[in-house]
This record gives sequence, C-alpha cells and structure tokens, in this order.
Amino acid sequence: MGIVNVTPDSFSDGGRWMDPAAAADQAERLVAEGADVIDLGAESTRPGASPVGAEEELARLVPAIREIRRRCPGLPISADTRKREVARAAVEAGADILNDVQGGAEPDARWPSLAPVAAELGCPWILMHNRAGPHGEDLWGEVLADLRGAVARAEAAGVPRRQLWLDPGFGFGKTPEENLELVGRLERLAALGLPVLLGTSRKSTLGKVLGEPDPARRLPGDAACAAWGIGRGAAMIRVHDVAGLAPVARMADALRRGRAWRAG
Repeated sequence: MGIVNVTPDSFSDGGRWMDPAAAADQAERLVAEGADVIDLGAESTRPGASPVGAEEELARLVPAIREIRRRCPGLPISADTRKREVARAAVEAGADILNDVQGGAEPDARWPSLAPVAAELGCPWILMHNRAGPHGEDLWGEVLADLRGAVARAEAAGVPRRQLWLDPGFGFGKTPEENLELVGRLERLAALGLPVLLGTSRKSTLGKVLGEPDPARRLPGDAACAAWGIGRGAAMIRVHDVAGLAPVARMADALRRGRAWRAG
C-alpha cells in the first residue's frame, strides 16, 4: 500500500501532492515501483495535527480520487478517513477501501462509527487500534480486547467479517516501547484470523531507535519492520518508499512461505 497524502501538514510529505494531477502522478509512480494499493489521506493524523472539517477534507480528497481513477481504472484505492460523509463520497468517487484510524470507535458525538457506511457499501474496512495510553502492564490484552470489540460492533452493524482488516495502530497512542512490542509480536494480532495491515513508515519510533531525525532517511527501519512484520503475519504494509520496500516485502513473503513459495 503506497501512501499519497493530499494534505498540507502530514509529517513526511505534507503539501507535495495537494494538486489532483500531482497526486495522480505520485500514484502512478508508486504503482510503477510496485504498489498494489494506493492509500489517499486528506486529514493529517500526526500528533498535534488540527482536525479538518468534512467540507475541506472532501475538497482535497475527491478530486484526487477521481483523477487517479481516471488514469488507473483497475487500481485499488483506499480512502483514509474517519468521517461518514467523506467515506461515502470517496467510494462514490472511485475508492474501493475504507482505512479508518478510528477503528470503528465513537470517542464522542463528532465521530460516529463508519459501520453503517461500510455495511451499505460493502467495501473492505480497515479497523485500526487507536486508544491513548497509558496501557499498563497488559498492552496486548488491551489491544486485542479493543479490536475484538471493534469487530463485534462491525458485525452487529451488518458488516460481514470478510470485509474487515485489522491494524495495530503503530504510533497511535503508544510509547516507542509499545510500538516495538506490537511489531515484535504481531502474530498475536494475526491469530485473530483477519488480514493485518502494518503501517510503521517513517514514524518517530523508528527515528528514536535509529537516531535519525529526518523521516525520509528512516528506510532501514522501515525495511526491518516490514520484514519482521510480514514474517509474523502482516498481509499488507503501508509505506511511503515503495521502490525500497517492495523487494523487501517480496523476499519476506517468500521466506514466510518457504517451500510453498512459487515464482510469479
């Protein structure tokens, strides 16, 4: 999953792809480098970012989706949003997947769950864990309980289990040590039986481990997380650096498959 942010303030690439043509150029570039899915976000979720109203998010997101869909008719597009009206409009404009950093939760009345939209549209829905710490001694107990609850609420709202993906929420409400624990034992999440998306790309935990303040220079950390995560059950990785990480993903997947691997 290659990342294209149509935002002015994302931590790594904010402001670079605001124009729909520029976003589509970047999407085509990432596909040529090996991306299978393009994830479009129009509201920054970096720590401290200001929320964006639905009207502004739609104005950024929908034209980019339409332009990418025009140029790449068969390309799966993911819309990274937590708002119902934006999710519905994104799919109507050509998106195929809903990537929900709220994970189906309803922290307050401003953010109702996307469950009714996902049920109505029948599209894949990625549920990310996003609960602020501290998490106490049992991080995994809390993460797994929260995500089981998210899946149960989705199914109760009419979303079939086959539509659901899970994301451990690396970098969302967790300490660096907790982030490392999530990747290190990702098989615990994969054991729930749903496909897992892992998104560690360029995040601050990598910078702390590597001593690298520049997000664009954290590729070695991204590669290690990708290889380790795929080996422990990740079905897809969400990345900025597709050219650098697509070969890592292919090799890690081949190692995981072992003698079951087949060329092509």
